[in-house]
Amino acid sequence: MYKIAVIGAYDSIYGFAALGLDTFPVSDVQEGEDTLKTLASGEYAVIYITEALAAELAHEISKYREQVLPAIIQIPGVSGNTGAGVAGVKKSVEQAVGSDIIFSNN
Repeated sequence: MYKIAVIGAYDSIYGFAALGLDTFPVSDVQEGEDTLKTLASGEYAVIYITEALAAELAHEISKYREQVLPAIIQIPGVSGNTGAGVAGVKKSVEQAVGSDIIFSNN
């Protein structure tokens, strides 16, 4: 059975443990990269990663973009929402569907 992991700064992810998700607090970029590689090669189907850490690991995350598993999904951290997570989901939907399905009235 596949598992769900959450990677990021401790303050941003500790609450996810209460939901039963496996949390992996990291304190620097190298530790984050090592943790991501380990989780992606293991039994984790979904890996949530804070937007701040994902920005630092964009080169590593791109290696998994074309794979079915794991799904790497960006989430906001305690520092706030940068919009990167929503932009990533939007881009994935555009690739899958072939067009933008989110319309803006701006």
